[in-house]
Amino acid sequence: MTIEVDMAVLGGGPGGYTAAIRASQLGKKVAIIEMGKLGGTCLHRGCIPSKALLRSAEVYHTVKEADQYGVSTSEVVLRYETVQQRKRQTVDGLYSGLQYLMRKHGIEVVQGKGRIIGPSIFSPRSGAVAVELENGEMETVVSTNLIIATGSRTRHLPGLEPDGRAILSSDEALELEELPGTMLIVGGGVIGVEWASMMNDFGVEVTMVEAAARLLPGEDADISTELERLLRKRGVRILTGVKLDASSRQYTEEGKLSISADTSDGPVLLEADKLLVSVGREANADQIGLENTDVQLNGGFIKVNAMLQTTEPHIYAIGDVIGGLQLAHVAAHEGIIAAEHACGLKPAAFSATLVPRCVYSRPEIASVGWTEHEARQQGRNVRIGKIPFSALGKARVLGEQEGFVKVIADSQTKDVLGVHMIGPHATDLIAEAALAKVLEATPWEIGQTIHPHPTLSEALSEAALAVDGESFVI
Repeated sequence: MTIEVDMAVLGGGPGGYTAAIRASQLGKKVAIIEMGKLGGTCLHRGCIPSKALLRSAEVYHTVKEADQYGVSTSEVVLRYETVQQRKRQTVDGLYSGLQYLMRKHGIEVVQGKGRIIGPSIFSPRSGAVAVELENGEMETVVSTNLIIATGSRTRHLPGLEPDGRAILSSDEALELEELPGTMLIVGGGVIGVEWASMMNDFGVEVTMVEAAARLLPGEDADISTELERLLRKRGVRILTGVKLDASSRQYTEEGKLSISADTSDGPVLLEADKLLVSVGREANADQIGLENTDVQLNGGFIKVNAMLQTTEPHIYAIGDVIGGLQLAHVAAHEGIIAAEHACGLKPAAFSATLVPRCVYSRPEIASVGWTEHEARQQGRNVRIGKIPFSALGKARVLGEQEGFVKVIADSQTKDVLGVHMIGPHATDLIAEAALAKVLEATPWEIGQTIHPHPTLSEALSEAALAVDGESFVI
């Protein structure tokens, strides 16, 4: 059976379904090929379920601290089975909404494993997709343009692959039926930090190990320093500059996993009930038929140009499978660019410096643009404005006054080069800074924008004013 459409999308995650919707809005006939469930990793094994767990952890922490707000709680009980049930309900509700969107926009969803094929009786050029359906039958989707949006999967460390017992990736950790007493987290990037914060709030004893010199090595150094201080204050053990010896792992008589590590202070033996490996993700670029095309790879990721075209111009690729910033909102934005370009429009090229980056730990972290180090590496003379949340009335009302907002500006052009936040609701506050970057705003313009009082949004305004020494709160 052959399905003929204007645009086919291989992969139904945030990038894929956003591209499909945009193409449909532009009058194209569209089909999505998805081997799992629409929504991809983000909806089912990543962004949404992890944030649902983080929210439960935050509420649990808040209730335990309720006495300081004048609310007496005689007993606080965590029911983890209910936490998991709420997570599933959240995912299921969004999944139903996504299915509705596909019907609303007339997008055909082909459920099965897709593989790109070369020139054949179906099409004179590569790019058609052979789909093995769930019942074992085959269908072929033929399109004018193809968008590859196959995403990524968790990266495993040799010798520390998930074992069904104590070694977990984030996929397995999301499905834990009960909380461990202790957890060792390998990797101090975004995923590792979020899980460390979550497990700590749930009452788990957490140790983090990171090979780099600091947590979140891609973020501003001031952010990393503050994050480490606050996590240690909460009781999280953090070891940086660490090399694990995977060959040393074994299970103790008590059933704990034991592994040795080399640190700056010498070798240490680490033990935990569970070990979570969070060392990044790798592209799903294999086993999708790229060998049947002239599409090229670069370091395991699909090579694309500014308009997300591969080396075969009618085939596009977006999201995690092309590397770069592996974020759901990046994939969605790239999907829009690819769909519009394939439909004959002239969208603006993607710019990584305009992408807000978020970490949903406690406190939250968010940033956009260059770090201070990156700005200086680019030869910029910078001016810095920095405001602690403790200077804001709203932060004190909330009882969440840890952290700060940091604005980096060019001393010559006055342009905002980067904004970095660690503190309450930073992941919501960063959107204004992202808009400032798009509009090429100056700190003066942000400072002249009237921000309501008392709100957390004042932190960005005051940090912008602080660039020129004109803040009203410090």
